Amino acid sequence: MDGLEGMTPEQEIAIQKARKRVIESIGKNMDLYGITLSHGLLYGLMFFQNKPMTLDDMGKAMEMSKTSMSTGIRTLLDLKMVNQVWEKGSRKDLYEVESDWYQTFADYFGIKWRKAVEINQQSLRKSLAELRDLTDRYPDDESFQAQLAADTHKIKEALAYYAWLGKLIDSFESGDIYQFIPKEAPDNDGK
Repeated sequence: MDGLEGMTPEQEIAIQKARKRVIESIGKNMDLYGITLSHGLLYGLMFFQNKPMTLDDMGKAMEMSKTSMSTGIRTLLDLKMVNQVWEKGSRKDLYEVESDWYQTFADYFGIKWRKAVEINQQSLRKSLAELRDLTDRYPDDESFQAQLAADTHKIKEALAYYAWLGKLIDSFESGDIYQFIPKEAPDNDGK
């Protein structure tokens, strides 16, 4: 399943060592995505598989329970980092890593940041409305009006930032970002 069949023990150990380093690195860095180390290690393990895996396959390889694998897969599915696939003759659910890391990042960025933008915009707009109401209620209090104006300006700046961030998220979701920052071609000499 992992492409090591038919290799000498020495060759298999050498490849496993290189893979383990990558898997551990992926696992450790998945906290950037809000993913636990064990789920990150699962993603890393799946990255090197040459065919889809079942929950049983994952549990065996990770030496963890099927329940833990199910939770990990659900998290990775929600973030669009893995896909559920169908294979003729298989009655079990099969999963594979989304091979396009650019798309994985774009999906994650869109899912997480769009939610954050909407929550922050909602709070800012509500506060802005409250400040406008206070401005109308206390028109003659110059000191208070000055503070309201300063706070209103800060909130408008934040809203402008979130409008920009929304456009950035749109560019990831549409793929337009790659017109400005093109995807890198793999270095085919292996270095």
